Amino acid sequence: MLSINFGFTQNKKDSISVKTDNDLIIIKDTIARGPIDPLRPSKAAFFSAILPGLGQAYNKKYWKIPIVYAAIGTGVYFYINNNNQFKRYRSAFKSRLAGFNTDEFWGVDIDGNPLASPRVSNDGLQRAQEQFRKNKELSLLITIGLYALNIIDANVDAHLLQYNVDDNLAIRPHYQYNELENSSDVGLTLNFKF
Repeated sequence: MLSINFGFTQNKKDSISVKTDNDLIIIKDTIARGPIDPLRPSKAAFFSAILPGLGQAYNKKYWKIPIVYAAIGTGVYFYINNNNQFKRYRSAFKSRLAGFNTDEFWGVDIDGNPLASPRVSNDGLQRAQEQFRKNKELSLLITIGLYALNIIDANVDAHLLQYNVDDNLAIRPHYQYNELENSSDVGLTLNFKF
């Protein structure tokens, strides 16, 4: 007697299992973005070039305005101070070259008469002039650099205010049904779109 047995097996399914599509369920972003103004960075830079800090006010970064004025004001202060000192030493040096001994660096005795030899020599006056001229020029360059940095800050800040990361970089929750394990997967996805 010949007997053939055929056997079929079935996977036992849960009575709670839910059949869903393999598509991701994505929750839409609720942030509404305004239209992008391509001239906003150039406007902010222009405003900062006209009046330092005005570009920061245009970008609504009001806390940066005192920093801009403190930086530029410090550079202007050092420029004026070094220029005044340079003029003092230069006028004393010119006075000595003309044959006078009454400048402030010559010195006087108790009675108010000029001393026999000066407290600061002619070489000392020349070195002081050179030093204060270098300091004056350096403070002018630093002030111009801070002014340019004010303009660059307003421009870059205006660019970054409009930078949109909603579509290119997003973390979104997702729900996916895993058919191999007969279970559902819940998680977060990080999507990069270039």
